[in-house]
Amino acid sequence: MPLPARRLEGFTESVIRKMTRVAKQHGAINLAQGFPDFDPPEALVEALARAIRGPHHQYSITWGAQNFREALARKITRFTGLPIDPERHLVATCGSTEAMMVAMMTACNPGDKVIVFSPFYENYAADAILCGAEPIYVPLHPPDFRFDPEELEKAFAQKPKALVLCNPSNPSGKVFTREELLHIAALAEKHDAFVLSDEVYEHIVYAPHTHIPFATLPGMFERTLTCGSLSKTYAITGWRLGYVAAHEKLIESARKVHDFLTVGAAAPLQEAAVAALGFGDDYYAGLTREYTAKRDLFQAALRSTSLPFTEPEGAYYVLLDISSLGFKDDTEAALKLAENGGVAGVPGSSFFREPVQRYVRFHFAKKEETLRAGADALAARIDLLRKR
Repeated sequence: MPLPARRLEGFTESVIRKMTRVAKQHGAINLAQGFPDFDPPEALVEALARAIRGPHHQYSITWGAQNFREALARKITRFTGLPIDPERHLVATCGSTEAMMVAMMTACNPGDKVIVFSPFYENYAADAILCGAEPIYVPLHPPDFRFDPEELEKAFAQKPKALVLCNPSNPSGKVFTREELLHIAALAEKHDAFVLSDEVYEHIVYAPHTHIPFATLPGMFERTLTCGSLSKTYAITGWRLGYVAAHEKLIESARKVHDFLTVGAAAPLQEAAVAALGFGDDYYAGLTREYTAKRDLFQAALRSTSLPFTEPEGAYYVLLDISSLGFKDDTEAALKLAENGGVAGVPGSSFFREPVQRYVRFHFAKKEETLRAGADALAARIDLLRKR
């Protein structure tokens, strides 16, 4: 039997999705894989019902249905001030997962180097490896997850083709400051590198922090491929609707990659999503209030365990420090926390290039009752583990 491609040896299966299976196996509350257990806005559900009954069952335009791209362009322009043209600056994708792969394949040739901040969402390194590129890891240092300018400059000295930026960040919850983003921008310009900016959590940011779209920085629109998604903002992770927004020269290439990867995103879902893209300011203000309340509830419960944890500035993840529980590695700790109807989280080591074994990541994109039940179960499991 022939051997499979050697590039697949460079990474494992998704640890996040694995922990969802562990949650099901043990009847644990799933705070591992970041999807809500509450429904999308009713107006969006009603729009989907209309779309399913309508004439939207065949391929739409490969790079995105016309009305979807028009609505998306209006929404992006509204929040960023960038004059996004639906005909020149957008390609709709099957979720931000495809958007990141499209961006990576658009920017990089085999053998190129790509800077990835660590900790990082697990797909980034896999995307680079699948493209034949080599990741260069630059640490974000806890507890505030700031990068060391000298370490970043040394990475850029290796002449990378691109840098991957996740802002707000998964898993750390970091929101990059304008000063930090301008430093990255200056290095990208100096070394003629692209920035692949994953901004799927753009609307989940906690005061006083502010999300700054990287492409809005001076001179950065021409070298930024912004990857976005409707999944988190509208609680529709299963719809798999994402996009790449960029300069027309980049989008011209990105559309070719997308065409041969997936042909197109689901036509009826694009049709329905137009309703969400037109939501007013009250929706986004409500989103901030709801996630701030979820964060506060979950953090209050974590404080009762006396274990340290990171306090997110954006997104909806917390890294719980389990080092005092005495486990040899975080995977063992995560499995023990999930046993017997406990709580499933993700071993933090799956996000770090460095040998970090002290964290388990949990998310709080759940109903209040789910979070309370999860917090109670987590506290009980931690108490048992301390007594073992």
